[in-house]
Amino acid sequence: MNALPGRVRIVEVSPRDGLQNEAKIVTTEKKAEFIRLLAAAGLADIEVASFVHPRWIPQLADAQDLINRLEKNPNVRYSALVPNVKGLERAIESGIRRIAVFTAASETFNRKNINMGVQESIDVFKPVVDRALKEGMSVRGYVSTCFVCPYEGRIAKEKVAEVARALFDLGVDEVSIGDTIGAATPRDVELTAGHLLQQFPAAKLAMHFHDTYRMAVANVYQSLQMGLTTFDSSAGGLGGCPYAPGAAGNVATEDVLYLFHQLGIETGVSMELLKRASHFIRQELKTD
Repeated sequence: MNALPGRVRIVEVSPRDGLQNEAKIVTTEKKAEFIRLLAAAGLADIEVASFVHPRWIPQLADAQDLINRLEKNPNVRYSALVPNVKGLERAIESGIRRIAVFTAASETFNRKNINMGVQESIDVFKPVVDRALKEGMSVRGYVSTCFVCPYEGRIAKEKVAEVARALFDLGVDEVSIGDTIGAATPRDVELTAGHLLQQFPAAKLAMHFHDTYRMAVANVYQSLQMGLTTFDSSAGGLGGCPYAPGAAGNVATEDVLYLFHQLGIETGVSMELLKRASHFIRQELKTD
């Protein structure tokens, strides 16, 4: 077994990726409180909002107002999803300093998700990333369906690497590799991540697992053994993709945190305070 890393970085995605698929609209005030609780738990990277058109995802329509309400914390980096130049302009106005752009390794999924082919989406992101970098912002890239697509089936590792390289060439500093429908196994991670690690530094890759078949923690462990140290997760396991039929939520931050702590890996995150944040948002999402 390879030596495990001494420390990992968790990117908490529940306020955006977690809430986007929830039917009950959470008030801006409650979202801000939820994010405050996540930050208090020690989560230093939190994806808080999306600047997609409000009509697409009503839950995230309050992005600008929400960001204006967030506590300024030098130890916490907030980020938001941006689909195009118009979304970037709103992001700049909000004052947020980190954005993310998103595409897929599957042509069909990308068309279902954002109504564009993969290369078309890269072309759309070029002026977004250029402008963001000129504004002094940092940019993350997401690649969905890196293992299995609900429409195309298994995705070739070479295609994932091709899309990741296109994003890096735009100027993103990190690419998140997504198991959007939660169908990957540790063997899939070994093959695809192994291929990526031949071309890109581990520090520039993040792993984003969903837990449809309860494989996410096993996949995280496989990733750790390969030297990967950045993982996306969602408090309480909130989330799922509205464009990926049958996909369960993101891997729960509690589950990966338990794994890391049991392995003696530092996270900077308190399990007790994380559970408090998860309980808070679960209460808010309850329907009468």
